[in-house]
Amino acid sequence: MKPSLRVSRRHFIATTAVALAAPRVLTAQKSEKQLVIGTGEHRYEVFHDWPQLPDKYKWQTTHNVAIDREGLLYVIHEGRENLKDHPSIFVFDPKGKFVRAFGNQFQGGGHGLEVRTEGKEQFLYVTGYQQLKNFAKLTLKGEQVWEKRAPMDSGIYAKDEDTKPAKRWGRDAFMPTNYAFLPDGGFYVADGYGSYRIHRYDKDGNWKSMFGAPGKKDGEFNTPHGIWIDSRPGRDPSVIVADRANARLQWFTFEGKHLKTLDGFILPANIDARGDVLLVPDLSARVTLLDKDNNVIAHLGEDVEWRAEVNSKKLRSAANGEGWVSGKFLHPHDACFDRDGNIFVAEWVHTGRITKLRRLT
Repeated sequence: MKPSLRVSRRHFIATTAVALAAPRVLTAQKSEKQLVIGTGEHRYEVFHDWPQLPDKYKWQTTHNVAIDREGLLYVIHEGRENLKDHPSIFVFDPKGKFVRAFGNQFQGGGHGLEVRTEGKEQFLYVTGYQQLKNFAKLTLKGEQVWEKRAPMDSGIYAKDEDTKPAKRWGRDAFMPTNYAFLPDGGFYVADGYGSYRIHRYDKDGNWKSMFGAPGKKDGEFNTPHGIWIDSRPGRDPSVIVADRANARLQWFTFEGKHLKTLDGFILPANIDARGDVLLVPDLSARVTLLDKDNNVIAHLGEDVEWRAEVNSKKLRSAANGEGWVSGKFLHPHDACFDRDGNIFVAEWVHTGRITKLRRLT
């Protein structure tokens, strides 16, 4: 497959970003049972603006979502640097009711978010970019276990990048985006906006190695934004990287040896999996499902004319969601399955948007 459009992140932002709009008015969850997207066994009812946020909080630019084993949904916002007293992470129950909020320290740069079970406990792993330039392990209530910054042992970062973070971009800057977790307790951190490398850490958070480099060849990256361990049945586990601005997914061994490349995307942002199915949110107005052989099952919300309209009219910053269309996405930045096969989609829009796709059985 060949991608129909290749867009750099810088160009994408330049053509979509405008001044912050007023927050969208919160309305009660609406049933859209007549609105179904997908095909065959992968059909979903669409519920936009699914979670219910208390009036004392405001939706900001939503980035990532994660589900814990109790079915609670965690949502992280980039947040606004000038609103330090406002939380960046919200938690909702399986019905979309607000449970708790925390994470003020991630305002202005909140990005990646994953829940991981370790023994009998669960923890939240968070990345921060912009001026934060950090990644951290938290309890599910928001207490910090540890925080880390640029791995200076890698030898690729500018002086003081680990001690004096500044809002500076570049290949010698540290701008982590997402995590993937290894069977031995270690993990990877994708430096998706900074060095374009994938860093490997042991279970205690000690840096071990890295792979990748900026470029377009196999094994190279242009915004390696998302990452996942492909442990689907019938294959040796490997690492998948959503190489966003190169419009592709790449597979690697755990040691970083390139295995294969799959084109056919526009701006793939991250990855999740359930059974044999891979879930790939694409920042350019669609969500893709792949089967066990990585063939496309469906491009949920796919509409070429709508995608062009999203970009040309800068709908990302539309006040109160004006101009948005039910059943269509603007900028899916992350997505995850729950245990029942429902999908939650977080979109990169100024006033926030979380959509629940309820699986039809």
